[in-house]
Amino acid sequence: MNEKVSLKGRSLLRLDDLSDAEIFHLLDLAAEFKRQKHAGIRGNSLRRKNIALIFEKSSTRTRCSFTVAAQDEGGQAEYLGTHDIHFGKKESIADTARVLGRMFDGIAFRGFKQDTVEALARYSGIPVWNGLTDDWHPTQILADLMTIREHFGVLKGLKVVYIGDGRNNVANTLMVGCARAGMHFVDCTPAELSPPADLCRETAKVAAAHGGSVTVSTDPHEAVKGANVLYTDVWVSMGEEDKFAERVALLRPYQINMDLMRRTGNLENGKAIFLHCLPAFHDYKTELTHEIGPLEVTDDVFEAPFSKVFDEAENRVHTIKAVMVASLA
Repeated sequence: MNEKVSLKGRSLLRLDDLSDAEIFHLLDLAAEFKRQKHAGIRGNSLRRKNIALIFEKSSTRTRCSFTVAAQDEGGQAEYLGTHDIHFGKKESIADTARVLGRMFDGIAFRGFKQDTVEALARYSGIPVWNGLTDDWHPTQILADLMTIREHFGVLKGLKVVYIGDGRNNVANTLMVGCARAGMHFVDCTPAELSPPADLCRETAKVAAAHGGSVTVSTDPHEAVKGANVLYTDVWVSMGEEDKFAERVALLRPYQINMDLMRRTGNLENGKAIFLHCLPAFHDYKTELTHEIGPLEVTDDVFEAPFSKVFDEAENRVHTIKAVMVASLA
């Protein structure tokens, strides 16, 4: 790609904020950061940079990734939970953003409304990065694309099948990412959880222009044929816990198990992998699942050699580091 890439001073609120060249630039940069980290090389690209982490939702991977990525490059990250600041309560989001913009160099936000992260970017005057909203999860999908490319060497032409809640933030953003990379993406989900029709139409056009495709299916046995990647997420997103029993009943036929992995036709030849953005209900017993067993994925799939979920989790650090350095360094 010959397009000049510059992300200096820019926010990442949704994946469509990036051009094709910028997406691949970040993947290349992340791969280099991963090589350096594994070689024990620490950088200083974020030296004297201070990052605010505003989290309305709890997190393992996103919080730790932003913190470690900043520290690896000489920066500092300050966690600001909902009980730490007046965010949207005693003080408006706009006022909080203007205060933090005078004190910090960048803001990571993980929360509910997309409007909130967009307001932070509008009023703070500094780069803001979306670590998850109810609509989009761009930093996750950058890590997913990195993981897939690591395993297969390419992205274009591969078939990715997402199975489960087909209209959540991960499914929406993965659809966009796969379309932009020229992949064949299938959103396999019950009709009740279908992705927005306008999103499907637009991403299908983008995918076709890049040599890929976007389709929606309700039949997991048919959808997975020829797949290179089976991807799932929890069946009940944060804030929807009251729908637990309803979702389990609806999505039981969409559980990823060994039978479904074999139906790809690519398991034996090493051309199929499993991904999950985590956390996963594969064997961990909680007060909700102790009597009903694994949910979206079975333990034998989760723990199999073709499961790349922990590579995927690690790659959150490297892709987030690439985003922050590209925006601030």
